[in-house]
Amino acid sequence: MKPDGPNRNPSTQKKNGPSFFILHPASFFLRLLSYCPRPATSNFAKSAWRTYSMVAALVVLWAIFAYVTDSTFLTARNFSNLMRQTTITAILAVGMLMVIVTGQIDLSVGSVVGLTGGLTAIAQAWLGWGLWASLAMGLTTGLAVGAVQGLFVAYANIPAFIVTLGGLLAWRGAIKGLSKGNTIPINLASFKAIGQDYMPPAIGWALALLAMIALGYFMVRRHRARLRYGIVATRLGAVILSLAWAVVLILAFTGTLNAYAGVPIPVIIWLAVALSGAFLTQQTIFGRYLFAIGGNPEAARLSGINLRRHLLAVFCIMGALTGVAGIIYTARVGAASPDAGRLLELDAIAACVIGGASLMGGRGTVLGACLGALFMASLDNGMSLKNVPDFTQDIVKGAILVTAVGLDVWGRERS
Repeated sequence: MKPDGPNRNPSTQKKNGPSFFILHPASFFLRLLSYCPRPATSNFAKSAWRTYSMVAALVVLWAIFAYVTDSTFLTARNFSNLMRQTTITAILAVGMLMVIVTGQIDLSVGSVVGLTGGLTAIAQAWLGWGLWASLAMGLTTGLAVGAVQGLFVAYANIPAFIVTLGGLLAWRGAIKGLSKGNTIPINLASFKAIGQDYMPPAIGWALALLAMIALGYFMVRRHRARLRYGIVATRLGAVILSLAWAVVLILAFTGTLNAYAGVPIPVIIWLAVALSGAFLTQQTIFGRYLFAIGGNPEAARLSGINLRRHLLAVFCIMGALTGVAGIIYTARVGAASPDAGRLLELDAIAACVIGGASLMGGRGTVLGACLGALFMASLDNGMSLKNVPDFTQDIVKGAILVTAVGLDVWGRERS
């Protein structure tokens, strides 16, 4: 990545200066599109095809596990456990998707989960801090780690692979030293509730209603925006049909969880993170810039995008979400261990790749990343129900990851 240089035309710089979350005039947006490849109808079809393929693969996987476990896999209790298992990987996958879309990678998230969770436990058990202070400790630690790594990547031009590989070792060593290698138990009930408790069914249904309203609003808004800018858009009837399917899935999802004990609190946090990530990547100019950076960094730089600032922001977001995942992980287990979060970075990367993201950058969706995380968690859950040995589970997941990357490379070569 070339360092950002000053814009040689001051008037152009003033007019076209990038902003994170406000929409620019249509003229600037069209100029940005002139530097970047214009999406064709086939690209939208491919994106939809990848999503439908992921859903179909997930349905087939669930059907297989339901058959081999005598329907135990599809019980309300196991479905609730499956959602709780998915939470950590899915939250990390939302942040990892933004990193991968820009053409970068973060190998340190597993170690940072252990660090943030461990410091949260230390704040409670050793320092006597309360709930909110300890939560602030975990979140600010994750944000600070992301900022440090982002500065090295964006401003020192050190490859993200090297920076985060070093972080994988350094942050793991830091929590081992701070905890003296001990497991730190959690005694604060309000903190453990974050990872273990459930919401009452009435609140679950209310949240489902809000989700359906928000989804309908954003789908219609996106459809109108594409029409306004002259971009090929799906027909309104197809949008309404997609919304109807989404409503059915939300009702079935909420009903199944309420049939056991209610919607788990970690799942609500995951859905909030996923909706925020989807809005950020699809409905803001900041999100469009991320795809432009990953698709063609040089063209993005020439169009006035501050690559360094956006890369720093992406790593900060990744760090903050890692802090959230670390808090939930520690609260669910009820203790902080120096080895917590090991190999979670591989699960997050695999979820993004299986969900349709490209390691080359410029492609991917939050929905696909969450579906990929659910696919990986379903594999773990189903194989555990069948008492499949750990080494076999690792072989299966590794083979699936390599296959997903191979299909991505093959698809790029064909196109």
